[in-house]
Amino acid sequence: MKVIHQEAVEWVEELTQKCQPDEVVWIDGSEEQKEQLEEEAFATGELVKLDQGKWPRGVYHRTDPRDVARTEESTFICTTLKEDAGPTNNWMSPLTAYRKADEVLKGSMRGRSMYVIPFSMGPVGSPFSKIGIEITDSIYVVLNMIIMTIVGEEVVTELGTNGIYTKCIHSKAGLDPKKRLILHFPEDNAIISVNSGYGGNVLLGKKCLALRIATHQARNEGWLAEHMLIMGIEEPNGRIQYLAGAFPSACGKTNLAMLVPPRSMQSKGYRIWTVGDDIGWMRIDTDGGLWAINPESGFFGVLPGTNEKTNPNAMATMRKNSIFTNVVLGEDSDIWWEGCDWEPPQPAWDWKGRPWKPDMKDESGVPIVGAHPNSRFTAPISQNPSSSFRREHHHGVQVTAILFGGRRARLAPLVYEAFNWQHGVFMGGIMASERTAAQYGAIGEVRRDPMAMLPFCGYNMADYFEHWLRMGVRMKRKMRPRIFHVNWFRTDENGDYLWPGFGENLRVLEWILARCRGEVEATSTPIGYVPRPEDLDLDGLDMSETVVKDLFQVNHQDWLEEANGIEEFFKQFGDRLPTEMWAQLEGLRRRLDVMEER
Repeated sequence: MKVIHQEAVEWVEELTQKCQPDEVVWIDGSEEQKEQLEEEAFATGELVKLDQGKWPRGVYHRTDPRDVARTEESTFICTTLKEDAGPTNNWMSPLTAYRKADEVLKGSMRGRSMYVIPFSMGPVGSPFSKIGIEITDSIYVVLNMIIMTIVGEEVVTELGTNGIYTKCIHSKAGLDPKKRLILHFPEDNAIISVNSGYGGNVLLGKKCLALRIATHQARNEGWLAEHMLIMGIEEPNGRIQYLAGAFPSACGKTNLAMLVPPRSMQSKGYRIWTVGDDIGWMRIDTDGGLWAINPESGFFGVLPGTNEKTNPNAMATMRKNSIFTNVVLGEDSDIWWEGCDWEPPQPAWDWKGRPWKPDMKDESGVPIVGAHPNSRFTAPISQNPSSSFRREHHHGVQVTAILFGGRRARLAPLVYEAFNWQHGVFMGGIMASERTAAQYGAIGEVRRDPMAMLPFCGYNMADYFEHWLRMGVRMKRKMRPRIFHVNWFRTDENGDYLWPGFGENLRVLEWILARCRGEVEATSTPIGYVPRPEDLDLDGLDMSETVVKDLFQVNHQDWLEEANGIEEFFKQFGDRLPTEMWAQLEGLRRRLDVMEER
């Protein structure tokens, strides 16, 4: 593979001198090179070959026990001015950040190989796409990047002699959590990650480039880089319309992206097409509408709880050519995680490499899990049975509706629609979820996560809201996607879910698309438009009128308290918060006052 981009070659040479690897290997994306790297990793123990009968081309990896998830406290936005990073990001000056990174990088690759990965986020040559070059000392990172992005010769050709690319530097170094840094330099189009081996911190094309750096680029260039699924819904008449959706963790984003229609709707002829489950890049086209691509070519999904019932398409996707991280490993080279469909292998080792049995408990009598709660699979999107034929299209897909969602036990109805684009931005800006037992913090505590972007927006979130508002102005009014909020997690007084969820969520999406086409009416409430019960297909669901009423109930007092919480959240942005967001909050309060008077 011949690289003709002289500046890139010189940059790699500079880092070679700094990191001092034993050798430098350019990754060409070929199957031959991939197999060679796998064999090297098997020999060192970095990877374990799985039972090839059960998991063809499947491999296993175990991270350092201190390095199992994204480390937000070690993640920084490095802008010249602190206020440009905003109150929701950790900030470090570029000068300090480069100095700290250099201290770690010097000599960090002695005794190791340096791998240079030219990659494209999105179809090579698409106006949506961005090119990066990641330097790493981890074969695990190389193999994940080959799945998650487009790697190799065609990327180098597209880069040419002077193409723009994001500089991405990673070194495991000593895996010292006290010196772990994930640094983003939006003004320099650069990322540096040191002392981590976990995917979310080291697959630098993913959250680091695709969101934190890309949000900065998107604001400057007039598009949107979002933490969103993209899915197509094919109706019985053959028409396909596409939705984008933002959901915080533990809210079913991946399951929704790969939804399998319930039998009653399959028999009608409904089908789901998955474009992506995590990242959406969206641009305004010449028609005045919003068009989107998924810049990734793979899934990096959470495993616990994934099975044939919750996500059969994910199970089918990972059956071959996949990487499994931090799950149970059997002596027979089989794998297992909590919530899967088969019995755990025996004898076996847990995610830390310790002997493990399913009935093991600690000194306090608490069961010891075999797989880490954040254990992962990496698999090509092309293997997904619902993978969209439009996934690699340079033009993307047109977005008809945008969904925002959260986990609220009593507050939010099953679905409601924004009054207009500005109200929809407000709706996304106040997104929140209540913590579950599986998440850090007090159960039921409300965590604000605007547009599911709180950890991923690479600049001041007040400016991010302003950018969303301006995008709406630039779109043709009739072409703007309508905006909705969904909540699959409403409960009754006993804590039982009112809505069955999973595939049945398609019934809600059917109503959403009908609203976008102007085919059904809706009931106006202080928070937005909710469905009339007769317009929602509930055929085959055993739901009483009382339950249906509860699903769409808007409680006056609860929403007044919510408005107070929103005000406190907004205050942190000071004068930088768009006045439109304050106006929307006041509008909510006025409508609630009118509701009380009635």
